[in-house]
Amino acid sequence: MGRGFVKVGGAQTDPEDIRLVQAAWAEAQAAINSGQWDMVILDEINYAISYGMLDPAEVAEALRARPEMVHVILTGRNAHPLLVDMADTVTEMREVKHAYQKGILAQKGIEY
Repeated sequence: MGRGFVKVGGAQTDPEDIRLVQAAWAEAQAAINSGQWDMVILDEINYAISYGMLDPAEVAEALRARPEMVHVILTGRNAHPLLVDMADTVTEMREVKHAYQKGILAQKGIEY
């Protein structure tokens, strides 16, 4: 729901990216609580949290309050310790081979 990659590491975060993260989070909360879904996948949400664009305590509270049978999957590196502690399952993936190594740039719908 965002624009793709965001600038981090000393660069000022674009306020539009923060607005888009907040809008995506509102949509995610609505999906989690809608009763329509057994599973909601929040792809790359851990990046938004680790970049300071989304409050981990707010996410944790929403996860605690979710309907009992709704499974929520959070993806992305550097999961916040608060979310790791409350998770039922945490998986860490390791890159073996990546298209970037061949010069293939990130593709919309695949990497973002």
